[in-house]
Amino acid sequence: GVGIVISPLIALMQDQVGALRQSGVSAEFINSSLSREEAQLVEKRVVSGKSDILYVAPERLQTDSFQRFIRKFPVAVFAIDEAHCVSQWGHDFRPEYLKIAEVIDSYPKVPRVALTATADAVTRRDIVEKLKLERAAQFVSSFDRANIHYRVLLKNKDKQQLHDFIRNEHPGEPGIVYVRTRRRADQIASWLKEKGLPAFSYHAGLDPHTRTERQKQFLHDDGLIIVATIAFGMGIDKPDVRFVAHLDLPASMEAYYQETGRAGRDGQPADAWMVYSLADVVAMRKLLDQSEGDEAFKRIQQRKLEALLGYCEAVECRREALLGYFGETYPAPCRTCDNCAQSVEAWDGTIAAQKALSCVYRTGQRFGAAHLTDILIGNSTERILRLRHDRLKSFGAGKDLSPKVWRSVYRQLLAAGMLSVNVGKISGYGLTEKSWSVLRSERKVRFRKDPRLIRNKKVIKVSPKHKPDFLDDDARQLFEKLRHLRLDLSKKLGVPPFVIFHDKTLMEMAALRPTNRGEFLLSLIHISEPTRPSKSSRMPS
Repeated sequence: GVGIVISPLIALMQDQVGALRQSGVSAEFINSSLSREEAQLVEKRVVSGKSDILYVAPERLQTDSFQRFIRKFPVAVFAIDEAHCVSQWGHDFRPEYLKIAEVIDSYPKVPRVALTATADAVTRRDIVEKLKLERAAQFVSSFDRANIHYRVLLKNKDKQQLHDFIRNEHPGEPGIVYVRTRRRADQIASWLKEKGLPAFSYHAGLDPHTRTERQKQFLHDDGLIIVATIAFGMGIDKPDVRFVAHLDLPASMEAYYQETGRAGRDGQPADAWMVYSLADVVAMRKLLDQSEGDEAFKRIQQRKLEALLGYCEAVECRREALLGYFGETYPAPCRTCDNCAQSVEAWDGTIAAQKALSCVYRTGQRFGAAHLTDILIGNSTERILRLRHDRLKSFGAGKDLSPKVWRSVYRQLLAAGMLSVNVGKISGYGLTEKSWSVLRSERKVRFRKDPRLIRNKKVIKVSPKHKPDFLDDDARQLFEKLRHLRLDLSKKLGVPPFVIFHDKTLMEMAALRPTNRGEFLLSLIHISEPTRPSKSSRMPS
């Protein structure tokens, strides 16, 4: 029979079908990118038994015409890809996913399988319930992506930080930069272009043709940088993305995990790099408070936001914190994140937190960090004098700390849920239930000491143990020649270069250097432990 793969994006279908065909699998897709005549040809091939796999979007699956069509041939399996879209607690909720079960219920003897790379325990329970998989076995592999180096920095002229990061650590390499809005995507891409970097924006505001062309160019060319909203990525399976950068906070830990997971799919070292600020924390809090969801939804989202902000402020191993969120225990420090590479200091901030929260309370829970900081350090601004805030007990109570430290205190109090953001005509910080336990000295507070910002210097990071290395300069030169050959072949065949061979495979060829078909096949036996080839067996230049 035919396997029906239910997939959410056209680009995802096209990429996967292209890769399957290149591997000798008879696969098809039916979606809005096909003309009526093309769709009819696909249907004929499927009905005649010439295709083994058919990709379709959940919206088309639910149409009467498609349901009549799939009754014409035996269905072997229903595979629901990106299954986290079924969960309202997930980060890519798609209402149409909720109706999938209604269709496949009419095929009680056909197996169904749900797949996702990003689902915490709550989302997994939703998948089981919504897709009626209560009696199904669950297979949960490790969430660890060992080749990714995680790094979170405080935002300080973020465009320049991004430029320095790319220039110093990933010159000429492909990467994805995520931002929150379409306008910002266009602005950042234009700025990077001005700086001489090959960058394009990608978001839902572009016309379909432009989006398709830019995605195709990113897949086929080396060294391009895509600046995108979260609309970009689910359809991307480019294995050699060397970095994913976030200039704005992602929506949740699930979103962060999925988006950073687009880096290093070839198993080679890659970077997950993010900058954030107090303004980002405030913006995320406001978005949550203004959400139209019910109280149950807001509580779940509040916990997700606190988990994300807690990850940003973590002093322990980031990999340990990330995997812990998904219920997986990481045995030891990973040595491949910024916190492991350079230990982060923490300090007892209980008294500072009490002063900061008291200042919020005494000013009527109406002001933001800048005004509150001025009060605490005793800065007699015109506004403070006009409002008579110089007469408050909090005025000058925090002279022992710098304005920078007080901004850090307020950022971390917001991140930990000890402060809220008031939404309305009067916007400012408000106290929460957690605030009172601190004010009553029932709870101790420890703050992360913000690292000193160093500009224009390459960050020395700990490399994963399996970082590839070339045996000699000849091997490195041969690898580059193979890359050029691969690019030429990919253009002739009209497929992305990685569909022909991944970089890892080219590296192994450069190391083993087989000279004929027999040696090439024989080398696969020893591929896990490549050894230096003898001079007689080296590939001619």
